[in-house]
Amino acid sequence: MRRVLILGAAGRDFHNFNLIFRDKPEFEVVAFTANQIPQIAGRHYPPELAGGLYPRGIPIIEENEMEETIRRELVDIVVFSYSDVRHDTVMHLASRAVGSGADFWLLSSERTQLKASVPVVSVCAVRTGCGKSPVSRRVASELKSLGWTPVIIRHPMPYGDLVAQRCQRFATLADLDRYKCTIEEREEYEPHINAGTIVYAGVDYQDIMHAAQQDGDVILWDGGNNDTPFYRPDLHIVVLDPHRPGHELSYYPGEVNFRTADVLIINKVDTANPDAVDTVRHNIALHNPKAQVIETACRVTIADPESIAGKRVLVIEDGPTLTHGEMPYGAGVVAADRYHAAKVVDPRPYAVGSIKQTFVKFPHLGKVLPAMGYSETQRHELQQTIERVSCDVVLVATPIDLARTIHIDKPTVRVCYEVEEVGYPTIRELMQQFTERHERVPVGAGSSHA
Repeated sequence: MRRVLILGAAGRDFHNFNLIFRDKPEFEVVAFTANQIPQIAGRHYPPELAGGLYPRGIPIIEENEMEETIRRELVDIVVFSYSDVRHDTVMHLASRAVGSGADFWLLSSERTQLKASVPVVSVCAVRTGCGKSPVSRRVASELKSLGWTPVIIRHPMPYGDLVAQRCQRFATLADLDRYKCTIEEREEYEPHINAGTIVYAGVDYQDIMHAAQQDGDVILWDGGNNDTPFYRPDLHIVVLDPHRPGHELSYYPGEVNFRTADVLIINKVDTANPDAVDTVRHNIALHNPKAQVIETACRVTIADPESIAGKRVLVIEDGPTLTHGEMPYGAGVVAADRYHAAKVVDPRPYAVGSIKQTFVKFPHLGKVLPAMGYSETQRHELQQTIERVSCDVVLVATPIDLARTIHIDKPTVRVCYEVEEVGYPTIRELMQQFTERHERVPVGAGSSHA
């Protein structure tokens, strides 16, 4: 028996365990570690999910306890299992593990992919905040217009009751409340639900695949956090961000996505520096010249430009894009500049609790407020921070109606952003080619196998 420690962030780590280590007596997983997401450590991966070899479940501990755990538990193998991480950070972790006496594993993408019985389109990215979500929505829309019924399977964000979240199905906005979704989850699920597309997510992605195949004739893997797909894709689309040129070659596992993509979408070409766009094009030519390349603008709009012209605005942006995505700003700042806001108010002096701690942890953040809401307490602290800011308008650049989740005591204006092709080929042409190559299985007729 080889003793294993899995480094994770409440998502990919659980998936790797389920596929590679669960019900395998030759391995004993002594613990998961936690990073990136607050309030994950101190819990257990429950026995209902861990299987018969773990009647007490598996503890989840802080990542900074890695060396001590390796030595105390006589760990043989440390398995790295989270994403959107700098290459040097991965190797520092590897050095710490090896220096403590354990091997260090990176599991291959193919080894951790399930095979569906319906076609799979995956939409992933090389970093958090590249614009993957609007690309995913656009792909779903084009598939529908071509007569197909996509079902979304979203990258995991199981931050609550893991047993209850084993296989989640979201068909209405009421399902978001029923599953007590965090702001981060709502940002990803709500736009698909509003478009009439069913979304699945959770913990056990084999169970999720079995259920999802009954709701659609094509699976659209909506990846997150620059992770690789959990399902073997028939078409692998990867989004790049020229605002961060070179990141496609310097983050794990984003570089894996970059090198294995069938289609590379260079997004935000309308706002990026032309030299940076050229850098990304050059890297594609060197490292994935066989990929089909699409270039898109990220069109940022608001319904009533006059509502922010000349006003003092508080900008709220998508949380993960700003935090571990390392973007200093997002679509909200672009909208404030484009529609002539008088001033973007700095929220940092008004931040409270965990929101204040977020600014300390991510010093690159500027005059923007990340929509952090991983718990009820944190959502309340976000609300308190907004209430303390002196401004005329709150400019909400999250993918959801934030006012449905927290009370905002000031006028709000929502920012919308969608991808728009610059030249050819187009996403519709891409989807036409895909549907012509695959035979439709009637909805509900698909069988499943791993």
